[in-house]
Amino acid sequence: MEEDFKLTRNELLRYTKHILAKYEVKPKKKLGQSFTIDPSLLLDLVAYADIQPTDLVLEVGAGVGCLTRLLAEKARKVIAIEVDSRLVKALREVFKENSNVEVVEGDFLKMYGLKADKVVSTVPYSIASPFTFKLLKEVDFKQAILTFQKEFAERLIAKPGSRDYGRLTVTTSYYADVKLLRFVSRRCFYPVPDVDSAIVEVKRRDKPPFRVNEESFMKLVMILFSQRNRIALSVLKRAFPNLNETDLPISLASKRVRELTMDDLYKAYKAVYGAHGHGA
Repeated sequence: MEEDFKLTRNELLRYTKHILAKYEVKPKKKLGQSFTIDPSLLLDLVAYADIQPTDLVLEVGAGVGCLTRLLAEKARKVIAIEVDSRLVKALREVFKENSNVEVVEGDFLKMYGLKADKVVSTVPYSIASPFTFKLLKEVDFKQAILTFQKEFAERLIAKPGSRDYGRLTVTTSYYADVKLLRFVSRRCFYPVPDVDSAIVEVKRRDKPPFRVNEESFMKLVMILFSQRNRIALSVLKRAFPNLNETDLPISLASKRVRELTMDDLYKAYKAVYGAHGHGA
């Protein structure tokens, strides 16, 4: 390992700059490419994840490896995914003597068959939404501790009727329970981003909240929330002209899409698809 890595803020900043300069990496702010330099944030991520010696941990966007080190001290194995080939070279050099760290070069959004006990990552802001959908729909995991842009984290836990409530909220809630753990100052990163962040815990549900055809339900959610400010009934009637309104609950005639609860959405699903081969 590099000898100049120490778990203090100044040393983490110095170490990060050293690795970036050595491997000729210039962080791209437009891609949300920032690196964690706050020791308390790193320690909190590991503590929240409660890493066990038997855990296989997936880290997406390993960067210069500061979080990777702490995860590797506790986990059975860490799979560190990084898309930047220069950072991959740095990570492989840094962890060449760590048998429990596997550095994988590639785009997480294009990978399949990923499996881990836990996922711990500081997610690049530019891919937060596709990352979340990919994680929930395609990755086999039990718990994730993730750092997102503050506004994005608030959308994950939004309540029906609120400004932040939308398709992302509903989709996430279908697959997992989400809890906001704490906010994170933008000054915990280098370069300093334009916004603050938040740590969230995502725990995959043992089973969905109701039995539906997943593809059909997600299609319905997408249709509805593409017009989140309209009355739910009007959106449904336009999208499904043959819909029998008597099958719909009265609440959908008065509620706007942004006000629909998971129970409302389930009732809408049953009214739209019924027993016509799309349902349970």
